[in-house]
Amino acid sequence: MAESQDILQAREVLEQVSGEDVKHQKFEDGLTLRTVIGSLFVGFIMMPGAMYLGLVAGQGLGPAAAWVTVVLFSEIARRSFQPLKKQELYMLLYIAGGLVGAANSGFHALIWYQYLVQCPQIGELAKEIPTWIAPRANDPAIVQRTFLSTSWLVPIILIVTNEILSRMIWIGGGYALFRITSDVERLPFPFAPIAAAGATALAEAGTKEESWRWQVFSTGSVVGLLFGFIYVFIPIVTGVIFGKPVQLIPIPFIDFTPNTENILPAAWSALSGDIGVMLWGFVVPWPIILGSFISSTICGIFLNPILYHMGMFPHWTYGTPYLQTQMATTIDFWLSVAIGTALGIAVIGLVTVAVGAVRAMRDAERPTLKRTLPEGRGDWNIWLSIGVFFFAVMMQILITHTLVPGFPVWILLFYGFIYTPLISYTSARLVGLTGRGISFPYLREATIIKSGYRKSDIWFATIPMIDVGAQAQHFREIELTGTKFTSIVKAEILKLVVILPASFAFWSFFWKTSPIPSAQYPFVQKMWPVNATMASIWWTANRKSITENWLLSALRPAVIVGAGIGTLVLYAIASVFKLPIMFFYGFVSGIGAAPMDQIPMFIGALLGRYYFRRRFGAAKWSQYAPVLIAGFGCGTGLTAMTGVAVALVTKSVNYLPF
Repeated sequence: MAESQDILQAREVLEQVSGEDVKHQKFEDGLTLRTVIGSLFVGFIMMPGAMYLGLVAGQGLGPAAAWVTVVLFSEIARRSFQPLKKQELYMLLYIAGGLVGAANSGFHALIWYQYLVQCPQIGELAKEIPTWIAPRANDPAIVQRTFLSTSWLVPIILIVTNEILSRMIWIGGGYALFRITSDVERLPFPFAPIAAAGATALAEAGTKEESWRWQVFSTGSVVGLLFGFIYVFIPIVTGVIFGKPVQLIPIPFIDFTPNTENILPAAWSALSGDIGVMLWGFVVPWPIILGSFISSTICGIFLNPILYHMGMFPHWTYGTPYLQTQMATTIDFWLSVAIGTALGIAVIGLVTVAVGAVRAMRDAERPTLKRTLPEGRGDWNIWLSIGVFFFAVMMQILITHTLVPGFPVWILLFYGFIYTPLISYTSARLVGLTGRGISFPYLREATIIKSGYRKSDIWFATIPMIDVGAQAQHFREIELTGTKFTSIVKAEILKLVVILPASFAFWSFFWKTSPIPSAQYPFVQKMWPVNATMASIWWTANRKSITENWLLSALRPAVIVGAGIGTLVLYAIASVFKLPIMFFYGFVSGIGAAPMDQIPMFIGALLGRYYFRRRFGAAKWSQYAPVLIAGFGCGTGLTAMTGVAVALVTKSVNYLPF
């Protein structure tokens, strides 16, 4: 009873903090002709830039696309004396973020598979990649670098079908979970008001109604422009002109391993050169950053040399670069630790949800837990939503069974109709209570290995192990912005219509003009061979015994059990001493995480906490930081877009046959 009352009070406080009272919220449709035009602008102007930037620097445009779109269309509307509504601005932010984020989805998978079938790192294993994923390496479509071939017909159909089914799953399942956890159980969703208020603040800044937002935004933009010129623009342009990019700051990181291996053998000695990572330290909660920084640096830098001298890293040798060092030490030891800590977190989450569910069922007849749906919110029948969810899951099962008929169908049915609903509800409830979900690492890999199925094609098929719990918070954010739920459904359809043609056209163009990877794309040239090597190890894991497979033999059951027990002990200690729960989760997530990102993020957190907060005040700095980061992303993105435009024009001219 007490916990339920605390949950209701927490929800009311969070609604007041977000500035929105859902009971008196006016819901409006955010998808209008202006937002449709904005989505086309993002899809055909911003999206190719995000694709190219991902190949070169391993990063997307991020907030830049949303900022540029909101600012541009807000200015046009303001000068036309028809200012955009808050719902329209939110939909622009939503669509822009989704479209640019889709740069690494859709037909990007086919670019990855065309590399795999001709990747020298995996050798003869490339011949085992099924043709419903990609043609053979000697196929004319691969040799001529084109998707306009019947050899790609089945892979393209599968890509399109998966895009449609995935949206049906997350919308259907996410809405049903939202109705249960938010409308019935009244969980607070602590991070939803923050995200909703942040999105609204970004939209308001685009109207120039609040001068301080523009001052902060402009400051961040200038910093982003200068940094983007050095980090992104110069490598992109010089890569096209000279064939090999000039990198004043190494991409994607600075490798110190050769300099430290004599003192700190097997240490993860590298540092990210992207100051955007440091700026994220301004907004991530301090307990999370502190906990992850402590565990990451202790484990990755100081504990690794000790473990090496103890003989825990048999696959590491002196002279090994950072990426290979991280891969070898992860497989030898930290993979087992990650599995153990994740299982410990899962146990904590399951117990928390079980206790909460029992209390919710006990208090289900309380009037305070029964909520009339807000008028005009755009709700639909929850059973229709559940039906759409299970229909899409069944379609995935049928497709997988058709492609891989020898794989046990009962496993697909179990994960689709039992595991997925349970893990989704558990995750949704944890997100509603703590802001953090739940996961079981390498469950898919373990399932395939233990299934008895010995072929490699199952690794490329879809097993319906889907956690849509986080989508419940997404619907809560939409509710707080006053946007009708039906707008999101229409927006997803619009994104689908824009994403697929744009993704097909631009990936075809990039691949036709230059091989991917190549020297003109330094990030994928460095990272994809490592990723392919790791992937090929899994493809053979289900047909070898433990003694034959070095990856499976590297797993240490004692370490897994010890890490799981250690996680439970740490949680108990944190509870006894009343440590912030975020510090515990940050500490656990930092175990096995790369210090190269945690160190600059911690530096940013120190600057924000002990300099900027004292200078501007805690309240003002909490408002400034998100806008500053958005401005930095916009400046960096604009510089990147300029470089991408130069590169695309140059490539197009060079490719012309006259």
